[in-house]
Parts: sequence; C-alpha cells; structure tokens
Amino acid sequence: MDASVAPEVISRPVPAHMAHVVSSISFYRERGLALTGFRHAAPLAVPLLVSLGTPFRIALGREPGDADTQPSFAAGLFPGPVRIESDGRAMCVQIDFTLLGAYRFYGGAVPDLTARMVDIGDLLGREGRDLGEMVAEADGWQRRLEIIETFVLARAVHEPSPAIAAALGRLGRSAGAARISDIATDIGWSRKHLARRFHNEIGVSPKTLARMLRFHRACQLARIGDARGWAGIAIEAGYADQAHLARDFKEFSGESPSVWAARLEQLDPRLIREAGG
Repeated sequence: MDASVAPEVISRPVPAHMAHVVSSISFYRERGLALTGFRHAAPLAVPLLVSLGTPFRIALGREPGDADTQPSFAAGLFPGPVRIESDGRAMCVQIDFTLLGAYRFYGGAVPDLTARMVDIGDLLGREGRDLGEMVAEADGWQRRLEIIETFVLARAVHEPSPAIAAALGRLGRSAGAARISDIATDIGWSRKHLARRFHNEIGVSPKTLARMLRFHRACQLARIGDARGWAGIAIEAGYADQAHLARDFKEFSGESPSVWAARLEQLDPRLIREAGG
C-alpha cells in the first residue's frame, strides 16, 4: 500500500481514570484511499463517532448504499456483520465504550442503541450537536481527543448494577462458556429477571452476548492457528460441535468459517487455512 494515501490512524492510550468507561480512543483520517467491503463481525465495543470529513456509509447485516451515510453517531451492540465503505475523504474521532462503560455514559438509553446507529444530536440533544462543533473547530487531533474525553467523563454518571457487572464478568472470563442459569442462581435472580435486567443495561440478552463472546474466542483461536482445524477450534471455544460454530460464523460475520479465513488471511498471514466450515 502506498504510504502517501494510506489512512492515518492515531490511537491514544486510554487514561487510567477512563479505563472503567472506554476501551479505545482514536483519530482516523483518509488520504484518498477508500474503504470498500470492510466489515466488523459482531463487534463487542460500543462506538461514539464524531465525523470531521465525508461521512462513512454503514449498514448492519447488508451492503451499504448511498442512503446509508452516517455522520456523527452513537451505536450499540449488533450481533451480526457491520459493513463500512467510504470515499477516501473520511475523517473522525472515535471512542469505543466498554459494555459497562456504555451504561455509565448512556444510562437507560443503552437498549435504544441496540442494532441501531443514532445521530448524536438526536440522542444527546444540544450537547451532542455542540460536541460535534467543538471537535470540528479544535486545532489538531490531540485537542479533539481531549474535548471528547472531557465530555465523556462529565456524562459517565450512571452506575451499573453490581449484579449485572458480576454476570458480565463471569461471561467475559469464561469467553461465553458460563451457564446463564448458574449465573442467575449465584446472584439470586431468576433467569428471566437476569435476562431482562441484562438487556436493560447491556443492550442484548446474556445468551446473545455469550454467543458473541464464543464467536470472538473462535476467531482468536483461528488467528493464532490450531492444528486440529475448525473442529478443534469449535470445541476449544465452547461449541457443541463444528456445525454450531459454522452457524454463528454465518450469523455474526455473514460468512462461513473458511470464507472468513480466506478474506482475513490477506491481512494476517498467521490465519489458518481450513477447507471445511
């Protein structure tokens, strides 16, 4: 790739006092090279993006079209492929919230963002519109990131339920393998009550998040290589069998495991090749 047209990406280390809210902070600027066919598969971060250039075209679970331009927006979890295109002139500042951090920032609005992208002015009102203007007028990427950090910390005032935090921690540590019924029993709730409260604070059910976590664990294992192939990855990631893994790949990435691997292998030469899937 010609370095003169490659996108500029600057990642700012997350300050320690923001680690409970934010997983990443970055500035992105294109210099002529457009995004085509780019996708995120069931991302686990919750983004807030302030556009400073031509808006991206983004669609959930399908190819984006001209009507899918997304300027400054917030989005929630989506258990499927997020497809992104640009014209080579996109520029933005983006903060990715942790799952609990999204609740700390958005509070009860978290479920309203699930499988949606919402203009920050519509979501946050005048403060959201002012944020976009301040970031656009700021001098340099560092000052822009500082403005967003200050804005996020000032609004991150909602405290998640300790029980939901504990349930999320169990799922995260087990990469989605923990039994939902066991988690509910341990925190003293019914499974139905846990599902309702979890959806209210995280945006999806614990079962859906567990599947997303297992899928990402399988992707991680595929990238580092596993001599046992997809069948071995399925077992290691907590799937009953390879067929269940293939089902989740189709739902979350829009591709079979082998097609997913063939596409990503161009970017990561360590990715295993596997005929099956």
